[in-house]
Amino acid sequence: MSTDRYVSPLSERYASREMQYIFSPDMKFRTWRRLWIALAETEKELGLSRNGKPVITQEQIDELKAHVDDINYDVARAREKEVRHDVMSHVYAYGQQCPKAAGIIHLGATSCYVGDNTDIIVMTEGLKLLKRKLLNVISRLAGFADQYKAQPTLAFTHFQPAQPTTVGKRATLWLQEFYLDLEDLDYVLNGMKLLGSKGTTGTQASFLELFDGDQEIVDRIDPMIAEKMGFKECFPVSGQTYSRKVDTRVANVLAGIAASAHKMSNDIRLLQHLKEVEEPFEKSQIGSSAMAYKRNPMRSERIASLSRYVMIDALNPAITSATQWFERTLDDSANKRLSIPEGFLAVDGILDLCLNVVDGLVVYPKVIEKHLQSELPFMATENIMMDAVKMGGNRQELHERIRELSMEAGRQVKVEGRENNLLELIAADPAFNMTLEELRQTMDSSRYTGRAAEQVEVFLEKVIGPALEGNEDLLGMKAEIHV
Repeated sequence: MSTDRYVSPLSERYASREMQYIFSPDMKFRTWRRLWIALAETEKELGLSRNGKPVITQEQIDELKAHVDDINYDVARAREKEVRHDVMSHVYAYGQQCPKAAGIIHLGATSCYVGDNTDIIVMTEGLKLLKRKLLNVISRLAGFADQYKAQPTLAFTHFQPAQPTTVGKRATLWLQEFYLDLEDLDYVLNGMKLLGSKGTTGTQASFLELFDGDQEIVDRIDPMIAEKMGFKECFPVSGQTYSRKVDTRVANVLAGIAASAHKMSNDIRLLQHLKEVEEPFEKSQIGSSAMAYKRNPMRSERIASLSRYVMIDALNPAITSATQWFERTLDDSANKRLSIPEGFLAVDGILDLCLNVVDGLVVYPKVIEKHLQSELPFMATENIMMDAVKMGGNRQELHERIRELSMEAGRQVKVEGRENNLLELIAADPAFNMTLEELRQTMDSSRYTGRAAEQVEVFLEKVIGPALEGNEDLLGMKAEIHV
């Protein structure tokens, strides 16, 4: 690790080595060389010739393939200092290794042939990795929801006590957010297309010149390149670049995942404050440099922190897309070099954290039940009132009495710091004609969770199960976090 210059924490602390490789110079420049080979092979296969002789030979292509991975970075860097052009520097460096093929590298293409096609390929590989991690988060969260589908817990609206739900049902709310992200990711991933080889303004004029005006041959170039690079098709029209709207769509998927992770991490942080649910805390982990007893939700906090970065980062491609002039301007380049890789690296780290947290979530049923029981008498008042009516009471009169008693119990809790004694107050009121024992029998918390457990079962069976089916080969991964 370098200690005398800035190093991105996304690389050093948060993102996996797998995602770092996808956005590495090796991946980028090896892909450039694969694209140059695909172009040369396509031109050869389409019969590019001069005076009856082929322009490109198999010997040249074999020479290019022999050096696809051993990139001479020193030569490229030295050349770029002279010419100030990264693509032509790498054309030159490749040609130094492949003297027989030097003259046909990049034939008919513009810089965006390697730059933009590589960006699409790299983003596609990044989306595939994120899909795998997202599926694993969904799978683990589904297991957690199923395990605790019937565990009653106090639900909140406005962070004020509301009708009970279950721990598993609450987890399905997180799960559904990630499921929507999976749908968006699949949609964008399945729509990824290469730029192809369109030339300087997207008209393919250079290739029409190379192939002596033969429209049918030129029409075959893009489909052949796409197939060689593992894609179904290329964008049908473009300027010099693919539409920067593509980057916007990709960044919006990243921002969506970040928003879902942020929502879950916030809930976990609040639950940890309540001591109901806790993120994993390792034996030697230190929560505070001053307060040795603390168990801070630092992983959930990191999820929230990185997620905010990604959500804001999504503005970069949107603004870039909106401000491109005509067939292209270069004010996208420096921004793309930052916003796209860092968005992917951040979400990669976020999903690793989510997987780690969900894997190790600790639930404290006794604390959950204690909190629920402290509020349940208020929530049970409707049932109590209906039971009293069945025994001859007047519904309107009982409603007013139970309102008054609830206000008094609440006052004692908040002003005097006492335990909730609403049941005792009701038992002492002759209008209800109910004993304290009879009232306590109404305090079974499972009576008040509605269809929560059944909703979990149906959701997992009908929605999440089908989403995981067919992706078994992507499941079972473990997340490693660096700090």
